[in-house]
Amino acid sequence: MKIAFQMDPIECVDINADSTFRLAEEAQNRGYDLYVYTPDVLTFNRGRIVANVRSISLKRKIGDHVNFGAAEKLDLREFDVIWLRQDPPFDMGYITNTHLLDLVAKETLIVNNPFWVRNLPEKLLVLEFPDLIPNTLISRDLEEIKEFKRKFKDIIVKPLYGNGGAGIFRLEEDDKNLTSLHELFSIMSSEPLIAQAFLPDVKNGDKRIILIDGEPVGAINRVPKAGEIRSNMHVGGKAEPAKLSQRDMEICSTIGPTLKSKGQVFVGIDVIGEHLTEINVTSPTGIQELERFDNVNIAEMIWHAVEGKLKN
Repeated sequence: MKIAFQMDPIECVDINADSTFRLAEEAQNRGYDLYVYTPDVLTFNRGRIVANVRSISLKRKIGDHVNFGAAEKLDLREFDVIWLRQDPPFDMGYITNTHLLDLVAKETLIVNNPFWVRNLPEKLLVLEFPDLIPNTLISRDLEEIKEFKRKFKDIIVKPLYGNGGAGIFRLEEDDKNLTSLHELFSIMSSEPLIAQAFLPDVKNGDKRIILIDGEPVGAINRVPKAGEIRSNMHVGGKAEPAKLSQRDMEICSTIGPTLKSKGQVFVGIDVIGEHLTEINVTSPTGIQELERFDNVNIAEMIWHAVEGKLKN
């Protein structure tokens, strides 16, 4: 098969942590032809969706992990599978690219399905499952946020479309910075903020559960470093082995059918204690850590799911 990855520059990834690298590596092991291109070269040209792509071969050698073929402009309909794996921010550029990929999706399998990636943002999809999430407010109205803080006292405030732990603030009961923080966010963006009641269980970690075609296949626990509330590995969180609890399975069984029906093959959800906090569909991570901890081939499982969709 002929596989393309729409992603950030592959030459810059951490080969021991990056999930896209692991997916491409497994595809290479299966004998597929691999190509990459960056989102900025995706083009609509007189009815065709084209990109300047490069063929690649991979190896696990830090600093020398990818070899490139010559660049060539190809119609994306020539590919059997396109992986939408660029990192957020989930901005208008990202959204525009999903619209362009929609035009290819009738003839080429795109993973995850770009229509539903666009319509299922990480922090908004969870709102469809109010019984699973912490007490949550989404608003740009300062008075609404103040009232939410008065009610729940200790809260988290963060940008609605942020990623990687950036811009997350904890405001405890006696904190006086909400108005200033709101002013800062308002200058930076016209988007609403998301506020949630603080979950003390975060000190024990933020569990990342990986689902393939709606079914959970394992989890890792991301523990914040000392003095931090953010457990994201981008900001120093440490990955540890984890088991799926009964509550985790209840959460997965509730959301799994929705993910499967919307073509979200590879998803990473975040669970703190008893609560679902995010459903990551844009460019989820965690494959390599889970494979090392559980001695399983998650990338192979994902490709089995993709191959099954192609047969169907």
